[in-house]
Amino acid sequence: MKGEKEMTIKQISVFLENKPGKLAEFVEVLRGHGIDMRALSLAEASDFGIARVIVDDPDKTQQVLAEAHFISSVTPVLAVAVSDQPGALYEMLEAMREGSVNIEYTYAFTTRTDKGAYMVFRVADKSIDDAVRLLEKHNIKIVAQDDIYKL
Repeated sequence: MKGEKEMTIKQISVFLENKPGKLAEFVEVLRGHGIDMRALSLAEASDFGIARVIVDDPDKTQQVLAEAHFISSVTPVLAVAVSDQPGALYEMLEAMREGSVNIEYTYAFTTRTDKGAYMVFRVADKSIDDAVRLLEKHNIKIVAQDDIYKL
């Protein structure tokens, strides 16, 4: 089994004011530096939002965001390939339940190269290795950071 760092991908969470145009400003910074988003999830509260992104170059993105005065953080998440067939998501979720792995949040994205989708899962840091072990046991493909670069 590969180590945790090899099996997770870097998700960047960016805090945005909950005001018109703030998401556009954030995306413009990425565009202006040639950073390609692979996935985007947006959660909001009354005063701020959190944009969670998977990008082609997370290290460059962190640097660019800091220079542009955005508050951001990097979180290790699991990305899992989901086949395009009924019950595929259930198999993943059942594997996690089997090991009592709690999913904090999840979102999905598709790519132009594959016919399936990818699910991003955030689990507690102490549960990452358990989740990886369970998914591998059930022959569920975990996507590595290098694979994300190639999408």
